[in-house]
Amino acid sequence: QVQLVESGGGSVQAGGSLTLSCAASGITLTTFCVGWFRLAPGKEREGIVLSYNGGRNMYYADSVKGRFTISQDNAKNTLYLQMNSLKPEDTAMYYCAAERAPCASAFIKKDFNYWGQGTQVTVSS
Repeated sequence: QVQLVESGGGSVQAGGSLTLSCAASGITLTTFCVGWFRLAPGKEREGIVLSYNGGRNMYYADSVKGRFTISQDNAKNTLYLQMNSLKPEDTAMYYCAAERAPCASAFIKKDFNYWGQGTQVTVSS
């Protein structure tokens, strides 16, 4: 049974930082595409970061490029999202997700097979 469990969300002021974690069980993250998505009130789900080819390739949406960084601890089978220079528009529920490769189409469609329960990030101005 695949489980992805996010943690690390919270409330922060604009300009601050947060690190989200996603602990995986039932799959080995290095053999899957992994990504972070977010859902803000009144908006569509947005795929913001994708890591594939065992972490050798990464994609960042323009909205987070230069501010967010994805990483993995393979020993812990855990995915991280370091978020710096946070803005109020980053306020959303953040989800980690995993999909078997190839995954570009699934990422564009925001239709990965495995999802965490989400963690809320709130950025105040």
